[in-house]
Amino acid sequence: MPAKNALVAVDGQSAELRLRSGTMGPDVLDIGLLYKQTRMFTYDPGFTSTASCESKITYIDGDEGVLLHRGYPIEQLAEHGDFLEVCYLLLYGELPTAAQKKDFDHRVTHHTMVHEQMSRFFTGFRRDAHPMAVMCGCVGALSAFYHDSTDITDPHQRMVASLRMIAKMPTLAAMAYKYHIGQPFVYPKNDLDYASNFLRMCFAVPCEEYVVNPVLARAMDRIFILHADHEQNASTSTVRLAGSSGANPFACIAAGIACLWGPAHGGANEAALNMLNEIGTVDHIPEYIARAKDKNDPFRLMGFGHRVYKNYDPRAKIMQKTTHEVLGELGIKDDPLLEVAMELERIALTDEYFIEKKLYPNIDFYSGITLKALGFPTTMFTVLFALARTVGWIAQWNEMIEDPEQRIGRPRQLYVGEPRREYVRGPHR
Repeated sequence: MPAKNALVAVDGQSAELRLRSGTMGPDVLDIGLLYKQTRMFTYDPGFTSTASCESKITYIDGDEGVLLHRGYPIEQLAEHGDFLEVCYLLLYGELPTAAQKKDFDHRVTHHTMVHEQMSRFFTGFRRDAHPMAVMCGCVGALSAFYHDSTDITDPHQRMVASLRMIAKMPTLAAMAYKYHIGQPFVYPKNDLDYASNFLRMCFAVPCEEYVVNPVLARAMDRIFILHADHEQNASTSTVRLAGSSGANPFACIAAGIACLWGPAHGGANEAALNMLNEIGTVDHIPEYIARAKDKNDPFRLMGFGHRVYKNYDPRAKIMQKTTHEVLGELGIKDDPLLEVAMELERIALTDEYFIEKKLYPNIDFYSGITLKALGFPTTMFTVLFALARTVGWIAQWNEMIEDPEQRIGRPRQLYVGEPRREYVRGPHR
């Protein structure tokens, strides 16, 4: 089949641009030569119509509510797999065999401890510091402790750094939590699975035994799976942009964490929980629905709609089930927040206003309730998101490093400032 091309012509300037096709999704117009041929750029705030890279990792069809990792539906991975299996899939492109899974689990598990001097690093932060601020600093500092895996030209060092990042992130997250609440750090245990180990590091104390509840551990593991990767979102794009300069992987992930901290991105689940608390009870819902529909009212319903999904977020369905499992296991039968959430969900799926604007419940709508039930304060919600998303970031970073078309990111601009003017020394100076 002959190559497809598109002709762009403006004011006598023209360019023949190549159309490129992926295995799924819409074709893209390759504008790499547009400036050279026409002396013009494109203008796309937020890059919502721009593909910045090729990727084989994650595919999203927002109109149909589809999320695939390496071709596998997120529903199947969350139902039948575990987080480290998904990590292997994202990193290597295929699901592991039993032998590969055992080896991968062993390698991750035996990298979970951090350098002992890292514990002293924490004491430099105020006790009331936000855990995400602590995570930004500590993850960036990993390159000072593990400089034997910062050579990005060495595939072996890249993989060691990848494993270290996945393994040590739960330990750092738990340390940030413990420091935040004034409790001693709890070291990881190699005989526990990934999620169970994390829960123990967060909630165990030295003065008594801690037994991990398998239902809660499975819920935690599923939350990690649902947040593992989400294509070229803001934080992933930040990691790729930072990595395009040749920065070491620890610095790139720290950049991703900083971006994730924003309330429009990783902080959305915290905002959704705060909104449910503000509404309070089911009988207050009509008032808040009316406010949400009022263009002149600043109130916005958090946890509804998505930048990409124009259908029901597939992760939200799994998260809803997980929420019920956790609340049932903990004996929370009459949770007012859940009652408000269920009624809001019912309205969103039946009210013409929500249907017309495609404001369906997203994953943040349910994850905040679940994390609160597990015992985490809202300040830790985004930290848990960063923990899970680390594998996606590192997989995307590895893919970028190996991409022969990779070049340093350098977006252009539409300049609207003052034109050239001459400096004149006057008496007012």
